[in-house]
Amino acid sequence: MLLRAATYAALFIGFVLVFLPARVLSRAGVRAPAAFGARQLLGAAVTLAGGVLALGCVCTLTVVGRGTPAPFDPPRRLVDRGPYAWIRNPMYVGAVVALLGAALYYGSWALGAFALAFLLVAAAFVRLYEEPTLRRMFGAEYAAYCARVGRWWPLRSRTRLAPPPLP
Repeated sequence: MLLRAATYAALFIGFVLVFLPARVLSRAGVRAPAAFGARQLLGAAVTLAGGVLALGCVCTLTVVGRGTPAPFDPPRRLVDRGPYAWIRNPMYVGAVVALLGAALYYGSWALGAFALAFLLVAAAFVRLYEEPTLRRMFGAEYAAYCARVGRWWPLRSRTRLAPPPLP
């Protein structure tokens, strides 16, 4: 299971957070900054924080959920611990944060636009595939989780609310 998760993490992080951003930067004609200043330090720190969050999510899905983030090998248990206790989609948030940090590091509007496009695609994927799939897999347990944990932003109150009716 750890090998499957490591493979998925390498593919997801390698493709979405390294390969595609490098292509965007190359097409936009952006090169590494000539000097390492405060903007690069902040961008590197933000990128690292987002990457650590995304990688932590993969580990949490593997250990707690007994699966991977991949649709073809999903978690077997509902994951509501770790970063998932605060927001329902922390892996995507981590990826967007990492991309925005890289955009800041390079001073690249093109990479910032890529981060926004990634967020829009992730949001559509979550709404159209992930949430319906999780509702089918985990039923009332997932509905209760949705009622107490925000999709993209932590809810103000983390108290347990009555679950919404199932569709």
